[in-house]
Amino acid sequence: MTQQIPNWLTKRAFLTPSRPAVIFDDVTFSFQEVYEKVLITSGQLASVSIKKGQFVGVLLKNHLDTVVILYALQMLRATAVILNNRLSDEEIAWQLHDSKSTALISEESFSSTIASLQAKQPLYSIWTKQQIFSMEPVTFPIRDEYNLEDICTIMYTSGTTGFPKGVIQTYDNHWWSAIGSALNLGLNDDDCWLCTVPLFHISGYSILMRSLVYGIPIVLHQGFDERRVLTDIQKHKVTIMSVVTTMLTRMVNELGNNRIPAHFRCMLLGGGPAPLSLLEDCAKIGIPVFQTYGMTETSSQIVTLLPENSLNKLGSAGKPLFPAQLKIVDADGLELAPVQEGEIIVKGPNVTQGYLYRETENAIKIRNGWLHTGDIGYVDEDGFLYVLDRRADLIISGGENIYPAEIEGVLLLHEGIVDAGVIGIEDEQWGQVPVAFVVAKELIELSEADIISFCQHKLAKYKVPKKIIFIDELPRNAANKLLRRNLRDQLERGHAND
Repeated sequence: MTQQIPNWLTKRAFLTPSRPAVIFDDVTFSFQEVYEKVLITSGQLASVSIKKGQFVGVLLKNHLDTVVILYALQMLRATAVILNNRLSDEEIAWQLHDSKSTALISEESFSSTIASLQAKQPLYSIWTKQQIFSMEPVTFPIRDEYNLEDICTIMYTSGTTGFPKGVIQTYDNHWWSAIGSALNLGLNDDDCWLCTVPLFHISGYSILMRSLVYGIPIVLHQGFDERRVLTDIQKHKVTIMSVVTTMLTRMVNELGNNRIPAHFRCMLLGGGPAPLSLLEDCAKIGIPVFQTYGMTETSSQIVTLLPENSLNKLGSAGKPLFPAQLKIVDADGLELAPVQEGEIIVKGPNVTQGYLYRETENAIKIRNGWLHTGDIGYVDEDGFLYVLDRRADLIISGGENIYPAEIEGVLLLHEGIVDAGVIGIEDEQWGQVPVAFVVAKELIELSEADIISFCQHKLAKYKVPKKIIFIDELPRNAANKLLRRNLRDQLERGHAND
């Protein structure tokens, strides 16, 4: 039997209509005001034939309008295909085609991208939010209940093969993600969550869902600015904030020897392991940092360090949230003993049912309800998780996941390149950045600038290699598999010809 739950926004506006819901540009909107805006926008979206069951691309920046549009798609029973606005035009076009989206909602600031997409004569319609908001609303059936198994959102994540996959996120996934987080962090009447992370990331979208479920306000920023963040923590009595390492580092540097306000209770740190020195610096100046482990496939965090363990288990991602389970397994899928390194697998109601239109990969990645993450780590004798590597070859740059195979695939499209390998190197600002090793065709003159320019037209800016190293031959084993560790060794020894 299909389980149902009342419409979250309708219920929240009924329960606590006057409570603040969103604070944007220092203007506060109550849950009732957001609800009324969403009703109007839902009618405007319905006027351009957006309806139940459709997949609708969303390419928008952090803004109150984005919150309203995302809630409105829920109201209409449409599925939001939330697009990373840092992707290239080609990547966005591919994801819209792959998801079989019937429409794209964007904004005028992406006019060049919209023009590029329209030039491809797509099967989907394209609307800017400015056009939508000028429409006359039509009546539509208000969604009183959600089927928990219905698909709420699709977010694309890069695959180890270089092909992005649409992660299916149901209402059930988002619900249990919110519940699991509350059971872990606790919930106070005066909680307020500051969101500077992109709403197109699961870390950002999950904050929207928690606001509805918990009845707490969000302070929404269009981007990250450490000075404004620290100002707003004080001004709006912010108690929780989601960050990645680069953001936390900048805040620590800005604070200097000053302390964060006493009402602030949780800096939720994700996006990859943090340097121990940074965590120690935070402890010295009283910043409460709770490391987490999660991914798009788990609808945000699935493992978080409990507050009481934030210092005695420094460096750990914590234990699985109450509804979730975790194991460390070997190559045969057998559970390993504490401190033994292996693959991290997870299970729980917040874990995706699979990838959109990827049945073969679903059968490989999800077995008996367990998601095989490909990440490497171990649990200690007390059951605390330590993440050693976010997928052996994954590059994490400023909290963004970059798969080398995706960049290599683009490089091999260049007519002057016969082979390519990509690794990540340490970077003080971003944590890691990609570097490419390239084998050029004989008798063809290629420069680093030529290749970087080519990549800039094919890849998101953060995926473009920061350095091109020309090499005569890439190291491969007998099975022709690229030996990335050898590339790292060559780079460290300075043996590559650059």
